[in-house]
Amino acid sequence: MLKDITIINAKLHGYKEKQKILIDEEGLIEEIGSMGSNNSTQKVAKIYDAGGDWVSLGGVDLQINGGLGLAFTEIEEKHLPQLHQICEFLWHQGVDYFLPTLVTTSVENIRRSLSVFEGFMKIQKSEDIETATVLGIHLEGPFLNPGKKGAHPDQYLLTPSVEAIEWLLEDYEYIVKVITLAPELDLTDEVISYLCSRGIIVSLGHSQANAQQAKKAFDMGASMVTHAFNAMPSLHHREPGLLGEAIINSNVYCGLIADGNHVCSTMIELLLRSSLYEKGVFLVSDALAPIGLGDGVYPWDNRQIEVKKGTARLANGTLAGTTFPLLVGVENLVKWQLCPLENAIALATESPRKAVGLPGISPGQPASLLEWNWDQETNQVNWRRL
Repeated sequence: MLKDITIINAKLHGYKEKQKILIDEEGLIEEIGSMGSNNSTQKVAKIYDAGGDWVSLGGVDLQINGGLGLAFTEIEEKHLPQLHQICEFLWHQGVDYFLPTLVTTSVENIRRSLSVFEGFMKIQKSEDIETATVLGIHLEGPFLNPGKKGAHPDQYLLTPSVEAIEWLLEDYEYIVKVITLAPELDLTDEVISYLCSRGIIVSLGHSQANAQQAKKAFDMGASMVTHAFNAMPSLHHREPGLLGEAIINSNVYCGLIADGNHVCSTMIELLLRSSLYEKGVFLVSDALAPIGLGDGVYPWDNRQIEVKKGTARLANGTLAGTTFPLLVGVENLVKWQLCPLENAIALATESPRKAVGLPGISPGQPASLLEWNWDQETNQVNWRRL
């Protein structure tokens, strides 16, 4: 963690001029000001010149399913040392915060995983080390539409209701940050309002919802979309569907997997342009347990997935996820010339924070910072932790 230092000549998202970032002795951003401003730079002895590079907070991954061979749905108390290793790995991949994502599995597995993460989050709060921090849990299921289940096992899917949620979560609802569900399955029209009243963000996904059903869900408080384009109806000029309704809603953020396989570059560009780039989109990795291990065949619940060039598929060819870290999406967007580096950085650092109500880079925030530059000759995006 940076402490008692001033960073100069830094480009920051949302600022037109190069900035100074004054960091206090506690490792908090004390002040941000233009290079010509008369701020408190003289108070610190150490100066770091960013040389016109971009500087950002670390990444926030709101959808990641495991790491280093461990699926979060299979976690037990004995895996706590491995969970620490995963957090360290993600830290070195530029991630500050993440939501361990529990995909559809048995109620027993979900409760056991929630129990382990409850204890782990308490441990992290008591530690003072540089590592990726668990923000809470993302439940991607089991309240999904069987018609858009993707790689989720249909024998564990449930119909959403307040009673089912209370039964599933028991005393763990306070650590659940996001729940992905198919709104058209809620015949009571109570679930979304109930979850929002408990401080849980509702994300629509693995759904057959049409535009009218999606609008109703957003009006009731749903504010996110899980992996835009994937596991939902396609955009159509007479039936915009769930995603079309999300794009025109300024209160909704869409998660996006920019790995080159989940969504083609043309549709990514369409989404970014229609959402004013990072205004309503954030990047996710959707990484599976083999992230950090390389290509190969790996167990996945009672099945297997094969990872080739970072893309994971079931034996029948169904796309299951990726093993690319979050910041690879930033690099891809720039290499594919879909948006400027500034916007691509914001999609992994600022936008996911806004989507879950966290502040962006500003005074009072921990100075966990990344430095970025783009070598236009080689079309290479480079980043490092400061």
